[in-house]
Amino acid sequence: MQSNQRVVIIGGGLSGLTLAYLLAKININAIILEGSSRLGGRIQTIKGLNKTPLELGATWFSDIHPNLLSLIDELGLIKYPQFSKGISFFKTKSFEPAQQFFVPEAELPSYRLAGGTQTLIDSLSDRINSENIQLNTKVKAIKELDHEVLIETTSGKEFHAEKVIVCIPPQLAINSIQYFPELGSEVNHTFSNVQTWMSGSIKFVLEYDEAFWRKNGHSGMLYSHTGIVSEMYDHSNFEENKFGFTGFLSGAASNYSQELRKELLLQQLHELFGDKIMKPLAYFDKLWTDEFISGANQIIQRPHQNNGHKLLQDSYLNGKLYFSATETSSIYPGYMEGAICAAKRVVREI
Repeated sequence: MQSNQRVVIIGGGLSGLTLAYLLAKININAIILEGSSRLGGRIQTIKGLNKTPLELGATWFSDIHPNLLSLIDELGLIKYPQFSKGISFFKTKSFEPAQQFFVPEAELPSYRLAGGTQTLIDSLSDRINSENIQLNTKVKAIKELDHEVLIETTSGKEFHAEKVIVCIPPQLAINSIQYFPELGSEVNHTFSNVQTWMSGSIKFVLEYDEAFWRKNGHSGMLYSHTGIVSEMYDHSNFEENKFGFTGFLSGAASNYSQELRKELLLQQLHELFGDKIMKPLAYFDKLWTDEFISGANQIIQRPHQNNGHKLLQDSYLNGKLYFSATETSSIYPGYMEGAICAAKRVVREI
């Protein structure tokens, strides 16, 4: 089965959806091919037992991210500051009590989205023709023909397009998709050594029926050099009637079962927050290493390695192929701001 399109976008994360939204505004109806069963990429909001929005992926942004803020305003979404009022904890050694510190309310706070970051994904997808979004559609090859490109999927479905924009992480894009003709050894090497933001991270969320830590004068903020939790923040909702925490686990936790991760996490938090911490309504975590984020084992020697590299911003196959994941951006690569900037760059170029 074949389909003829002017523009095909591979990847339904923030960059791919923003790209489709911006193209639709200038009457170009692009089709999105998403390999997984959901939209959002590294944005994933789930609901707890009390329907608390809980973030397993991208969460925070700030006033230094003007393109994201502009898009949020345009879509009519609501931002609110990350709660940080009260006593916070810093644990440096396993055999010493946690240090307590107070963080004054920031002049430039981090923000969250009311309803969860998923509202950004949902709002963008609602403005794109649903027939132009195809889930569970994994691309295996992109071939240049005379005046177009052929996109082949693992299911056997084929798409013809004038332009194709790959919006999945560059390391995944180079290792999971074949290109004809080949893009060259320098491109292969560079793309294979681009750090994929969030890859290998373990995000956790806890849900509670009350914000007992706030009542005790605590911010819910924790930084630790010991134990399974490396950092944690209050994760109560915009309306302040649903409550929880979110944070990151240490890398070693990837070797544990989810049940053990939960057990060790609660043990660590019990010392700081008391008995009430032991009875969450819900616990979830996510190890970001699945086939939709990581294409191969890679050695990353520095943060944001090769993010924003010039080769990520070039066009290929005689101007028919572009890349537009957040890592391709020269501005805030790896962040939601970078994803939007990458999409805007490609719209300008095509």
